[in-house]
Formats: sequence, C-alpha cells, structure tokens
Amino acid sequence: MNQTASTHSQVIKRLAQQHGFAFCGISKADFLEAEAPHLENWLNQHMHGEMAYMANHFDKRLDPRLLVDGAQTVVSLVYNYFPPTQFQPLSDSFKVSKYAFGEDYHRVIKDKMQVLWDDLQNELGEINGRMFVDSAPVLEKAWAKMSGIGWVGKNANLIIPKQGSFYFIAELIIDLPAEPDGPIRDFCGTCTRCIDACPTEAITPYVVDGSKCISYFTIELKENLPIELNKGFEDWIFGCDICQDVCPWNRHAKSHAESRFEPKPEMLGLSKSDWEDMSEELFKNLFRYSAISRTKLGGIRRNIAHAKKMRP
Repeated sequence: MNQTASTHSQVIKRLAQQHGFAFCGISKADFLEAEAPHLENWLNQHMHGEMAYMANHFDKRLDPRLLVDGAQTVVSLVYNYFPPTQFQPLSDSFKVSKYAFGEDYHRVIKDKMQVLWDDLQNELGEINGRMFVDSAPVLEKAWAKMSGIGWVGKNANLIIPKQGSFYFIAELIIDLPAEPDGPIRDFCGTCTRCIDACPTEAITPYVVDGSKCISYFTIELKENLPIELNKGFEDWIFGCDICQDVCPWNRHAKSHAESRFEPKPEMLGLSKSDWEDMSEELFKNLFRYSAISRTKLGGIRRNIAHAKKMRP
C-alpha cells in the first residue's frame, strides 16, 4: 500500500476520534464474497419476516461499488450508546431498548458524520462518496468485522474487545484509497448465554431469525402480532436487549458521553400504568425525536397488551 493511502487512513482515523467515534476501521471496497451465501440462506428461510426491504438490492448489499461510483474504501465507524447508571428507567416498568433512550440515533450520528465529512474534505481535498447510518443496503456489521473493529458474535451483534456491543455502526463509502485494516478473531468461545437467554428462541449460533426476534415483533412488524405467538416478551415493548445484556463482554461496557442520547426525566419515571394510560399528546411530546415514535402509540399499546397477556 502506498504512502498516500497510509496517510489517508491516519487522517480519517484522527478526525473520526476527534468527532466522538469510539473506533474507526478501514476496508477495501470490494464484493463481500463470504457474506453472499449467508445472506441468501437467511432470506430464503424467510428470517426477515415482513421486512420486505431486506430482500431488495441484494447485489448492492454485497458490493459497495454499486452504491458509490469509483468506490475504493469503506470506513466503518462506531458510536457508543450505553447509558450511564443515572439514566435507568424504573426497574418494575415496561422495558425499552437502550438505543432508544434519547434522540433518534439516525439524527445524532448523521450530524456527527456531516461534520466529519466536511473536515475530511478540508484536509484531503474533494472526495466523492456517501454516508450511511442504518439507512441503505449496507452490511454494516460485515464491514465493521472486516475492518477489525470487532467480531460478529453468536447473537449476530458486533462485539468490540473489552468494550462490548452497545455501539451504533455507520459507514463512509468513498472514492479515496486508504490503507485497510484486517479482521480480528472471534472471542465467543463456547459461551451460549445469548442463545440460552432468548425468550423466543430466535438465536442459533451466529444467526438471528429476525421473524422470531422481540425487536422485530415490537418495532418492525406493523400488523397485529400473530395469534399463534405464545412466547412472552418479558415486558419489552420497544426493542429488546436480552442477548446483549447477558453477553459477558458487556461487563466491560463504558457509559456514553453524548448529551443527545440522554433520556427525558419524564420517560425514566414512567410506570407500567403510565405507559398503559399514555395519551397521544404525551406520547408525541415525550418521543417526538425518539426512535420510539416509529411504532406510534398504537404499536406501543399493542405490545403492552401482548406483554400483559403473556405475563405469568
């Protein structure tokens, strides 16, 4: 790799760190040959459930050069969202995934990436490329794994050594050459805690059946929950963190320092009865800029009804 590519990598990583990204990894933009059979099998077994968009743009998911003309480099970025201990909801209330405690991460991280993008242009000259925050057909975990930020664990989450998995992943796909990093090995070992803990049995080693996942049921599924669904959600009404909470690597999780991820105090104080009696006006005021707004109040009520029905 030439000196210019090495310099580009150094600049990208320095600026990424300056703008709050915990880790930055770099890969050559190429066809993800090893991922193709896994993605095809996952789709053929309908593990995407009603998420029809997952079956779209198969080729683009595997080749970033189809997303950005002249793409040479994929920059993987991760941003911590593990909440400080003082930002914890009531222990006996309904549960919401940690990623949704504060402002919608799409908004927050896109803002961070735009500033990073502008600084990259200032230092390295004109760059052609695109920014992605869980918003396009990009296999973000595969790229993060390839760049050596972490490995993809048995719960199909990116796990970062001595850091855990409570990180958002974003990408820059650019036409600039940069020195690539290499992958690291898998440190899951013989552990099966995530598999054993999943209430809906959605996890087999390194594969999550999206159509069985609590996050899918409580967020992605827009219709009524299947009548035959006889698995409890353990009071999760938006997303689910069980397979991450039980992961030994998340004992190392460090609290984020992002003020925009801080939840509103009113949200932390919600009891089960508060959730059940919530008005449309309160829902909009509390979650106007939150990922929770995706489900609308009707979705939350549907999830609460199932949680209550399946309660022992």
